[in-house]
Amino acid sequence: MTTTTERQITLEMLKAKAREIGFDVCGVARPQIDPRNQQRLDEFVAGGEYGSMAWMNDPERLPRRRDPEMLWPDVKSVIVLGSNYGPAENPMELLDHPDRAMISVYARNKDYHDLIKKRLKQLARWLVEQSGGREQVKVFVDTAPVLEKPLGQSSGIGWQGKHTNLVSREFGSWLFLGEVFTTISFDEAEPEIDHCGSCSKCLSACPTDAFPAAYKLDARKCISYLTIELDGPIPLEFRKAMGNRIYGCDDCLAACPWNKFASRTEELAFIPRAELTAPRLADFLDFDDEAFRSFFSGSPIKRIGRAKFLRNVLIAAGNSGSEGLIPRITVLLGDESALIRASAVWALSQLMDGEAFDQLRTRQVAQEEDPIVRTEWDRGSLAA
Repeated sequence: MTTTTERQITLEMLKAKAREIGFDVCGVARPQIDPRNQQRLDEFVAGGEYGSMAWMNDPERLPRRRDPEMLWPDVKSVIVLGSNYGPAENPMELLDHPDRAMISVYARNKDYHDLIKKRLKQLARWLVEQSGGREQVKVFVDTAPVLEKPLGQSSGIGWQGKHTNLVSREFGSWLFLGEVFTTISFDEAEPEIDHCGSCSKCLSACPTDAFPAAYKLDARKCISYLTIELDGPIPLEFRKAMGNRIYGCDDCLAACPWNKFASRTEELAFIPRAELTAPRLADFLDFDDEAFRSFFSGSPIKRIGRAKFLRNVLIAAGNSGSEGLIPRITVLLGDESALIRASAVWALSQLMDGEAFDQLRTRQVAQEEDPIVRTEWDRGSLAA
């Protein structure tokens, strides 16, 4: 006999509770990855397209990524939750203002991981309480080897588009995802079908041609990877294509026609901070470590550190055409970070005329010991 502390949890009850907690979509998938997506993962890893993200090829984590039941053998269902972070305007409009810094929509306010994980735990506690403590749960939000997008499609909340991200008929490409693994067996959902059709706007929108084919991403060319995950200098062939993008890239997401059905997020934590909506590049060039940490407290941008952040800002500054930035960039030639110094050299090579750059090089290069920075001086002398 079922008691008040041990009730049968239906899918309708689950979805209602998820909405009450603050999630916009909720679906349930079997803990299995279909063979097609397993193959895509294997090809991605075999081709080295993960770049420096070595955890993608970790021999212990890779099998768990391919099979949720290897991550947790007791799992019976995967609850996939989504939160809308849709912007109020087209983020691509900022590309027409090269003196401004373009930050990916998801990073313009608080780190979404914290809020999503808090809500996942709230839902997980409810599940345990409703089952009278008989069932077990585990929560994940981008912190474990979970192929969340294929699971999202299996759960019926959207489909994995040609840009490899999840697309929703209701929210377009603007969904944060999180998962609750549970020992509860829910009825199987109908997987969402692929609605991309013949459209390839997301693929052609990529400024670095990071999609060798539909549903296939080469992360080594992706601006999100280059500005966030990559530790060293931005490869020369991608610097111009970066434009004013200093953290992440929304081009393929914003190009999706399904966004016409998307709505602006109502979650306060996802509404952009005013100072991150269209910040001036110039305002970031003076950041020391303390200012960087203070300004980006609670932001996902904080995790990349000042050196990588200013590397990105300096590449954007070099692309801005703003000669007024030259004095501030020149100061950074004396920064303690070789990565910042090297990026400053490139930015100056783009903004200064050849004679002025060569004169500056003559004064600076003799005291530069780092080989990467010296290479930038030599390369810049040819480009300026």
